[in-house]
Amino acid sequence: MDTPQEIDAAESSDQAQASLAGLIEATALGDEQAFQELYRRSSRRVYGLARRVLVDPDLAEDTTQEVYLQIWQNADRFSAESGSAMAWLMTITHRRAVDKVRSSQSATDREARYGASSQSMDHDEVAETVNDKLDAEAVVKCLGSLTETQQESVRLAYYGGLTYREVAEKLGAAVPTVKSRIRDGLLRLKSCLEVN
Repeated sequence: MDTPQEIDAAESSDQAQASLAGLIEATALGDEQAFQELYRRSSRRVYGLARRVLVDPDLAEDTTQEVYLQIWQNADRFSAESGSAMAWLMTITHRRAVDKVRSSQSATDREARYGASSQSMDHDEVAETVNDKLDAEAVVKCLGSLTETQQESVRLAYYGGLTYREVAEKLGAAVPTVKSRIRDGLLRLKSCLEVN
């Protein structure tokens, strides 16, 4: 059995709903004062629901404004027989807020797809390092196929950074002889690396 306070609260709630329904009906007829009163009585709950769905206070404010604009334009669609005035307001609010979430998510998804499609693929550093190591091993192996004088000339020129003249002085050989050794050594290295 209901207590007297519960009965009074239920009656007062019914009266509040009837009052809101009357304000919506008056708004449908273009009554600006009724619309202002409707806003005063319901905007906290409308904003609260929008804020719960959207989290962002600015988006919730924008959504609240959109809800009341929709109510002003479509108040004639309200039917007290279909449900309470507050339920109608909350349904509009919820739909607007969910639409905003979907729109925001859709934009985020589009940006992510664009970013993924326009981003160049990063090179695989591990594979690159392995390839470099394999190349270096192949060069070392192929250097072993050169004569000792070719190996020494190539190493001094390419790994030591010496000029033909400096290699010739270091080896006590003529510059044309060093050039010939290096050229022949490089040709042999090239053919060896092509085979590997």
